[in-house]
Amino acid sequence: MCGIAGLAGMDARWHQTTVQAMGVSQHYRGPDGTMHAASPDGRAVLSMNTLLIVDPLAHPGPYLDRASGVVLAFNGEVYNWRQQAGAWGIPVGPGETDAHLVLRAWVKFGPSCLDGLDGMFALAVYDPRVGKLFLARDRLGEKPLYWRLDGGRLAFASEVTALTGYGPAPLVLRPEMLAIETPVGVDTPFQGIQLLAPATVLTFDVTTTSLDQHTWWRLEERQPFEGDYQVALADFSVVLAEQVPLRAPAGDFALLLSGGLDSALLAYLTRPPVCVTVRYPGQDRLDESAAAARIAADVGAELIVVEPGTADFATVLPHLVASLDYPMGNASVFSEYMAYRKIAALGLKVVLGGLGPDEFLMGYVRHALVLFGPEAVLKAGMESYRPLAAKLMHTAGQVLDPVEAVTRLVLRGPDPGHRIRALVAEAMGRAGGDLARALTLADLATAWRPLVMTSDKLAAAYALERRSPYLARKVVELSWRLPVGYKIAAPAAGKRILRDAARALGMPREVWDSRDKLGFASPVPAWLNGPLAAWADAHLHAALADAPAELRPLLMAGLQKGGHFDRTRMQALLAAIWFHNQPVSAAA
Repeated sequence: MCGIAGLAGMDARWHQTTVQAMGVSQHYRGPDGTMHAASPDGRAVLSMNTLLIVDPLAHPGPYLDRASGVVLAFNGEVYNWRQQAGAWGIPVGPGETDAHLVLRAWVKFGPSCLDGLDGMFALAVYDPRVGKLFLARDRLGEKPLYWRLDGGRLAFASEVTALTGYGPAPLVLRPEMLAIETPVGVDTPFQGIQLLAPATVLTFDVTTTSLDQHTWWRLEERQPFEGDYQVALADFSVVLAEQVPLRAPAGDFALLLSGGLDSALLAYLTRPPVCVTVRYPGQDRLDESAAAARIAADVGAELIVVEPGTADFATVLPHLVASLDYPMGNASVFSEYMAYRKIAALGLKVVLGGLGPDEFLMGYVRHALVLFGPEAVLKAGMESYRPLAAKLMHTAGQVLDPVEAVTRLVLRGPDPGHRIRALVAEAMGRAGGDLARALTLADLATAWRPLVMTSDKLAAAYALERRSPYLARKVVELSWRLPVGYKIAAPAAGKRILRDAARALGMPREVWDSRDKLGFASPVPAWLNGPLAAWADAHLHAALADAPAELRPLLMAGLQKGGHFDRTRMQALLAAIWFHNQPVSAAA
């Protein structure tokens, strides 16, 4: 986990103090050094917050290739960098890391080198040979990167706060923040600031100030898998066993262990020295600590149990909100934050988590609802999901369009202009008629962004590098290619091939036969309707006094008591604290 920032333009050399301040504003992302460097022609200044993982003795970035003048600022990890160095014939010496390989590969191949990199990254490269700044982001958007164009200069940073400090950025309250709790696409709630899309290269010509963006990887271009289930299972098991351990660092690290299938399998494949789980006393339905304890003992790991309470929530919420940059919808955000805080207190630098299988192998109940219908899901023993299934209940004999079904299931508020429906339709239309693949693309277009963004931002707030081993390129691409029946065979049997692979790899029955999906869910919605109700109402009323018209519907909705799993009050509270903390210029 590092951070990058900088700007490019004809007069960039005169703005080194500005870039230095941008880097300092996100210093927590790289406690091993925040430095900046100007390109040899003075048309770009790059800053980098360095967290040393690969080699603790390596020199902090940015990095310069003296022969060409190319400058690189890099955030992330390339897991196959040593193999690629050999394949490309690029020397990497003692004390050098994946960043040095990326720099030399860019000098040699330009942006085409990205296809050879397997990892998570956001990078900035300035090449004086062509007078262009390049920004690039990894395939699935694990590492954030924001940018803005202003006065003939392009500025960029890992955090929005670094760019709002660069210049005024009035709030633009996107309607989708009410619809699905988070901005979508490349939008942010700040005028003129955009998020670079995943798997995208942005090119800025400093002479003409022209911009160009292109996508360098598309999941939907992978060809369908041809072979029976046993062949697929063998291939998938081998890929898991080979790829997942590569994402575990050589030294100490922690694993977020909920007790479910995804994190349990990670425990057996990576053998972490420390596992961390979150438990809420008195909340038996959310308590997976007994399963986590069995798994940790089996792999020889120390189990750390974090037990947050209402006082913790009230105390940490301002820092949690500030760490996110702006409100994002994620049911596990508080649990995840508390786990990261504990891991950092242990002196560790790397944490692993189980993102990925749910999206790519049909692990969510909403997938089963679309594929099999609400009646079949309820009859399969998932009666607790009746409120979700009710969104799809319709007149007998009426066929509900899959796009409409997915839209209903992801919406948490009004959808003015049907923007979310259009987004879902566009994503699902790229799946070539395969409904399971269409569901994956719909997830990537809607719910995926806040999951990866909160994981990165909350971990970065504590100088932790968050890794998601299931997002290895070979795992993702093979998962995508599989037929729907290999992913889910019945309404209550999602992630079929992952379960069978765990069994084939010799995992205990409690791992591959685990069914209930809890993750790091928390009782925060119940707290906000109970012991923290008055406290939450006070924050919401205070925000309503000055809130713009676009934000008021969410704040007003938050004043209504919701159900046990209703996140409206939580989302409204995040928005209230976020708005209250905005500078006057930003909120104008």
